[in-house]
Amino acid sequence: MHFLTTERSALFIDGANLYSASRNLGFDVDYRNLLDFFRKRTHLIRAYYYSAMLETEEYSPLKPLTDWLAYNGYTLVTKPAKEYTDSAGRRRIKGNMDIELAIDMLELAPKLDHAILFSGDSDFRRLVEAVQRKGVRVSVISSIKTTPPMVADELRRQADQFIELGDIAPEFTRRQMEQKPRPPAGRQTSAEPYAETPDLG
Repeated sequence: MHFLTTERSALFIDGANLYSASRNLGFDVDYRNLLDFFRKRTHLIRAYYYSAMLETEEYSPLKPLTDWLAYNGYTLVTKPAKEYTDSAGRRRIKGNMDIELAIDMLELAPKLDHAILFSGDSDFRRLVEAVQRKGVRVSVISSIKTTPPMVADELRRQADQFIELGDIAPEFTRRQMEQKPRPPAGRQTSAEPYAETPDLG
């Protein structure tokens, strides 16, 4: 794992993707410690967090998290999630933040030495390549320890550095999920309830 304290860096966190990866690895993310982890290792100028939110609900389970992030050093980027019914009649929620993340990374690239992407989505390979052409080093943080792996091979190959989430997780784990008491029935407590299966190809 290679970081330089003199490098101007920014975090780009695909919230749904990080939530899925951390759940698969069995831990909850402590976002204060996550920020501290990178601030100690690099000159962090921005930390973006991307999340789609369902506006039809009176109370979103994401609200406490997003409110906290907005007041504690993160730049929060959200948009409404879309609800639909799939062919089997199941309620599904879709909220893709790829375009928002790509625009922010490309716009910030001239001011960066190092972009740190929390996602395993293959759609980001071309973005990583474009940012690298601007002279920016790109690290991808995701996991190959999950089944199936959370990161697409082509994204991993394109990155200047791949960091296994499971290896650095102890630095910002809030608590082991196995020890977490089960919430009362009907209560949604997850930090990213609209996480979808990552697109790996």
